[in-house]
Amino acid sequence: MDDDNYDEFGNYIGPDLDSDESVSDAEPEPEPEVEDSPGATMDADADAAAAAAATAEVEIPTDASMAVVLHEDKKYYPTASEVYGEDVETMIQEEDTQPLTEPIIKPIVEKKFSQAVHELPETVYEKEFLADLMDTPGLVRNVTVCGHFAHGKTTFMDMLIEQTHAVEWGPESAEPEKAIRYTDMLFMEQQRSLSIKTTPMTLVLPDTRDKNFLVNLADSPGHVNFSDEVTAAFRISDGAVLVVDAVEGVMLQTERAIKHALNEKLALTVVINKVDRLMLELKLPPADAYHKLKHTIDEINNLISVNSDGVQDLSVSPLKGNVCFASSQYGFCFTLQSFAKMYSDTYGSFAPEPFARRLWGDVYFVKQGAKRTFTKKAGGKDSERSFVHFILQPLYKIFSTVVGDVDSRVQPLLDELGITLTKKELNLNVRRVLKLVCSRFFGPSTGFMDMLRDHVPSPEANAERKIRHNYTGPLDSDLGDAMLG
Repeated sequence: MDDDNYDEFGNYIGPDLDSDESVSDAEPEPEPEVEDSPGATMDADADAAAAAAATAEVEIPTDASMAVVLHEDKKYYPTASEVYGEDVETMIQEEDTQPLTEPIIKPIVEKKFSQAVHELPETVYEKEFLADLMDTPGLVRNVTVCGHFAHGKTTFMDMLIEQTHAVEWGPESAEPEKAIRYTDMLFMEQQRSLSIKTTPMTLVLPDTRDKNFLVNLADSPGHVNFSDEVTAAFRISDGAVLVVDAVEGVMLQTERAIKHALNEKLALTVVINKVDRLMLELKLPPADAYHKLKHTIDEINNLISVNSDGVQDLSVSPLKGNVCFASSQYGFCFTLQSFAKMYSDTYGSFAPEPFARRLWGDVYFVKQGAKRTFTKKAGGKDSERSFVHFILQPLYKIFSTVVGDVDSRVQPLLDELGITLTKKELNLNVRRVLKLVCSRFFGPSTGFMDMLRDHVPSPEANAERKIRHNYTGPLDSDLGDAMLG
């Protein structure tokens, strides 16, 4: 065994190979001579022809789609000169001048539009008088207007604004049947005819005694999705005005508003709105309209009794004065006391309070010759309840006369009611004439203010109760004593 073919570890590495220099220096071996023969000549000619064909130029097709283009030679966009022309100077900015604080892709900004009043309309009272009332807490009422969706809360606010402001969209406006919705400040609220946010307004309202009060009214949404707005309004209020449609009655959000107001220990008052629908849409007789109104009030009292603790009587009734009847579309609102005051001012021979106590319930007005009496039993088939005789029948007469025949019958009615309309006003649309007649016959909503005056406490009188209900800290501390006065 040759030791040169193995390494020190016993691995076979083979013999040493000759270097390239020794191979290049070696002489080439001579090619063997081949004798010429016919077959050999033919093979040589064939090899020469094949070599000539391989070296011949190959024609490349001129079709552009078949051309091979390198990646760096591809052209994706036209040049600036091809777009703008040769005469336009193009400048390329290589450095980025956009600051780092500005994002490359800006987020989407949702714009919210609101209707802003730059010039406030004139009021029937002086602004200084309103400011002076703020210094008298006993004449201030903080109230939330609540109720079910589309029961007329915002339209009721429009009626109060018409009575206290010199606005151009009163009964003489182009479309009196269309609600202005003054408290719907957002653009979306106006577009959808839907209140989304609670909107407060401060008004000076008179009562039947010609005494003015400062009322902070918060128009709250009626849709169930915006109940948080109602909650916020209840927390800053001393009372709640529940608006109920006279035709639809108690609905889902009506029940929730009653339960929520009772939980917040608020004084609850009721406005039966859209009384005109009983006459114009349902066309109920006056006696049936009374039963419809009574049934709605009974439903409200049932819900109050279920959700109250039963310690005190929180029921509502027209006899108590915490229920009023209204038609915000035609501009009138009254209670039994305010309607009795109208009779007392007209005839002037009796006190309105005892008369008002006989205008609700099973009290009948009986005519026996020249004698007129009130009884609790019906005297016959033709006997009518006092509410029907003294309130609903005159109201039905006004509506039927104006809607039925404006040209021939309305002027005698206006003379009987002491209302004056110009010829231009008489030639207006029937709805506009009806709104003018009702608003001028009933005047301002003094009955509504009587209801707030008697049944909603002032912030000064309600401060201790509100602190005890909302304040969770110890009342025996120095802070609690200071808060309770």
